[in-house]
Amino acid sequence: MAVDQSASGGAAFTPTLNTRNLPGVEIRELPPAPTGWMRIIGPGLVGAGVGLASGEFVLWPYIASQVGLIFLWGAVIGVGVQWFLNMEIERYTLATGETALTGFSRYWKHWGLVFAVMTYLGNMWPGWATSSATMITYITGGNVQVIAIVILLVCAAILTLAPIVYTALERVILVKVGAIVLFIVISIIYAINGDAWRELGNSVMNGRLPSELGFALMLGAIAYAGAGGGQNLCQSNWIRDKSFGMGKYVPRLVSPVTGKAEAAPSVGYVFEPTPQAMSRWQAWWRFANVEQASTFVLVTVFTIVFMSMLAFSTVYDRAGLENSISFLQIEGQVLQETVGPWFGYLFWVIGAFSLFAATLGILDYTSRLASDVIATVYLRGSDVSESRIYFWLVWGMAAFGCLILLLFTQAPLVMLVISSCMAGMQMAIYGGLLVYMNKKALPPELRIKLFRTVVVIVSAAFFGVLGVITIIQQIQKLAAGG
Repeated sequence: MAVDQSASGGAAFTPTLNTRNLPGVEIRELPPAPTGWMRIIGPGLVGAGVGLASGEFVLWPYIASQVGLIFLWGAVIGVGVQWFLNMEIERYTLATGETALTGFSRYWKHWGLVFAVMTYLGNMWPGWATSSATMITYITGGNVQVIAIVILLVCAAILTLAPIVYTALERVILVKVGAIVLFIVISIIYAINGDAWRELGNSVMNGRLPSELGFALMLGAIAYAGAGGGQNLCQSNWIRDKSFGMGKYVPRLVSPVTGKAEAAPSVGYVFEPTPQAMSRWQAWWRFANVEQASTFVLVTVFTIVFMSMLAFSTVYDRAGLENSISFLQIEGQVLQETVGPWFGYLFWVIGAFSLFAATLGILDYTSRLASDVIATVYLRGSDVSESRIYFWLVWGMAAFGCLILLLFTQAPLVMLVISSCMAGMQMAIYGGLLVYMNKKALPPELRIKLFRTVVVIVSAAFFGVLGVITIIQQIQKLAAGG
């Protein structure tokens, strides 16, 4: 394996990053980990907030309406597995300041582009903007397509006019998570009944695999609880913009209109694993694990559990429910009848804002992953900044979404088929790559250990099987004309 022989800063230490496709890196000192836990509000919360979308508002509550709360253990497993994946994505960035996609590209130049394209294929249909717009029409009426177009344009403006892109996204997500938590507290007081609490206790003691839901629905619910696909990969970019670990030395993504760009290196930095540096590394690793567990895992599981309990309290065993956005209209109407008109409207307002914030986050991470790859691998040394590339990608994706909304009143079937299988296939591929990269690219002291290796490999296999099953089922539906 080719390594950098020219880096300075430690005569006895040679960086182990592959230099076949990208240049070597400088050796710098690992910054100390933060001592104040206020900084724990960060990328994990952003990941949870972006991921709190149709799955947490539709899929898991729909499951609760069909079989009760006996399957909530699946959500805990799904989110827990993604925590392990996120931590291996973060391990590389904490140690090098590079994103996981840059690391993959060191082994094959086009890996980053492959994942960026897969992320685009999974997110091209503006389903989250359409879902948010649909919920707005429950409150105000209006045309779904027009409202969705406005949502896309507003999201693009927020992302490209904010001086520091990550800061703007984090603030919106903080408001979203705060609003959801407040709504859940009100729900506990007014809407979640004693039967739901008893059912929750029963599910903890006697949870089972509800085969009546169908294999694909159960596996999909587990796999995509929380985040999934390209969103997990973007933890690299978000922790770097938060200046975690060696990411402190890499300039943040800024608006080319209102921000002040800094000279950005094409690659990252590494540190020599001296006793002092390893003490700091252990502090960073503990901090990053706690940050993910207490934000991404806790917020996601909390939301899934209580939104499912709310659905159980209101629409359990009700006939005619669908696993689609229309589920939320019926649930809101029942809440109006059982609690009061104000509560149904509050439910729709929170849902609409949550899906708006998800649209913002999806537009960000899809464009962010692609701009990072283009700037680092294909336009390295060019005068075109990553911020400028990001600007055009955001507006390009928003414009494409608007075009789709103008041309189609419903999602094109082929695009939905592609979208439904992309996330699982991505996670299967990059799960294996993460294990390989974090064993080869990092010094022995920083490498992934056996237990985490097994968890990531097993989860990658699971996502791969799920992706294949989904593809087969969708092909069968297409063949049947359904």
